[in-house]
Amino acid sequence: MSEQPVPFLEYCGVKNESAPAGIARLSIDVRHDVANTRGHAQGGLLMTMLDVALGRAARDSVAGAISFMTIDLHTSFLKPGEGHLVAEGRRTGGGKSIVFCEGEIRDAKGDVVAKASGVFKPVLPRSE
Repeated sequence: MSEQPVPFLEYCGVKNESAPAGIARLSIDVRHDVANTRGHAQGGLLMTMLDVALGRAARDSVAGAISFMTIDLHTSFLKPGEGHLVAEGRRTGGGKSIVFCEGEIRDAKGDVVAKASGVFKPVLPRSE
């Protein structure tokens, strides 16, 4: 599916990546302007990437959904994020109105930098 640009993701340099059906994938090469004072990916950037990856997985799992709303998002930071990072999100359950997802961000070595679980409400087109 062709993604509509998200201005904040573009500003940060986050890229959409191809992924198998059922998975949403984003990536970034961490730079100074998206880092914290220690030179690692800023936590808010990691949470944003996870929110979007999980939300896209939620949206893509409900026929006709055009967007998503985050109801709840739990994030755990496991190690500093440096270099090339890849976020993946996937659906784990739910139905048409509420979807449960989980995902993680991995570094170039494959180590998990952060992980999240969330609850999302797909947005359907309004009937006129």
